[in-house]
Amino acid sequence: MPTTMQNYALTWNDSDGRHHASSVAYDKSSANDRKAELQAAGATNVTIVPVRPGELPQP
Repeated sequence: MPTTMQNYALTWNDSDGRHHASSVAYDKSSANDRKAELQAAGATNVTIVPVRPGELPQP
């Protein structure tokens, strides 16, 4: 039975209000860890976005 891998990316706003999107894909656990790091650094609207392998989220 094939296993489907799900990747996640993040989008967020920095303290200047600029929108960003991650350039790497994470597994769910790592995406949650990165979200916490971004929020601790002052980022707002941090969202975990499911993406396909090789795909990046749109900022």
